[in-house]
Amino acid sequence: MANIYDKRRYGKVIFLVISITVVFVFLYVSNNLVKDLSEQERDRMQIWADATKEMVNSALGDGGGSADFPFSIIERNRTIPVLLTDEDGNIIDHRNFNLPEPIDSVNRFPLSPANESFLKERLADLRKTSNVIEMPITDDFKQYLYYEDSKLLKRLSYYPYIQILVMLAFIAIVYFAVLSTKKAEQNKVWVGLSKETAHQLGTPISSLMAWMELLESLGVDAETVGEMNKDVQRLSTIASRFSKIGSKPQMEQDELNKVVERSSSYMSSRISSRISLTRNMYDGDLLVKLSAPLFEWVMENLIKNAVDAMEGTGAITITTGEERGMAFVEVADTGKGISRKNFKTIFNPGYTTKKRGWGLGLTLAKRIIEQYHSGKIYVRASEPGVGTTFRIDIPLNQ
Repeated sequence: MANIYDKRRYGKVIFLVISITVVFVFLYVSNNLVKDLSEQERDRMQIWADATKEMVNSALGDGGGSADFPFSIIERNRTIPVLLTDEDGNIIDHRNFNLPEPIDSVNRFPLSPANESFLKERLADLRKTSNVIEMPITDDFKQYLYYEDSKLLKRLSYYPYIQILVMLAFIAIVYFAVLSTKKAEQNKVWVGLSKETAHQLGTPISSLMAWMELLESLGVDAETVGEMNKDVQRLSTIASRFSKIGSKPQMEQDELNKVVERSSSYMSSRISSRISLTRNMYDGDLLVKLSAPLFEWVMENLIKNAVDAMEGTGAITITTGEERGMAFVEVADTGKGISRKNFKTIFNPGYTTKKRGWGLGLTLAKRIIEQYHSGKIYVRASEPGVGTTFRIDIPLNQ
């Protein structure tokens, strides 16, 4: 069963790698598309520059042709912001800029102080880019055409990143929705399993209690009947614990040391004599709100796991204390330990390293502590070959 979670972990890594690869491929294709469009715009600006040069030559009397055609080319550019300057950086012409102050669409000069300052700032920014075309008019006279990316190109350059963010947001929403649905289904399974277990145990327990009374009336040895009765009461307690899963248990103020001592004492008489169980109890009262039957169940599960981890020989140390407004219980063993990668996995349903068992003990313990006691249960420390320490934190009832 443990391999299921190893495969799931590897599956998540593979999914992450594939997702990142898809994102980079998408960005690569989109950036190439933007690059191609940028090159097309530069070609258009080259044509615009050639048309401007032709108009200047015609005005100087060197072209020998009409300026109507190049003028029409220049007028058709209504999307790309352009600045035309001389060699000294003086602005000769400008088009398609959103100027601070309105201007005449035909007579765009002289510029107002606000518009002139605005265009000079844009020119300074454009000089830092590669969006410039040199226009040799004569051997001694040059002009420079500076241009910005069109609004369409700017929008297209942002589009891939916006789309990726939308995709990631959609994936996150779907993931958490599926996760929530899965948890809700698991909760229903847990509740149904627990209630059905309690129901199935109820009938034979009632029958056993009746038999105990009959045996006592028949004069069977009282000590024997007493020991049998303890086991029947134990079964009744187990059934009661299962019946509490899925419904809000009654939480009562109790002294944590007493609850821990009661559960550990019960287990100490039922483990191998080659395993020592030591209790280091807090010197003082640890008043908490808890469901004693369920908390004792958690303690018994942790002690059983510790016994299994040591394979018949070792030491268990139970420590209670107070820290930062929380009461804590630690169960430490000298067993085979847990690798760090499995610190969280061990609380998953079905995870077990034992040949027998369903791997539900720690899962139930986590549910009882976190959902019913508003606490936390986790592996505080572990080292393969040295041992493991589990810790439970629950709020003090102050």
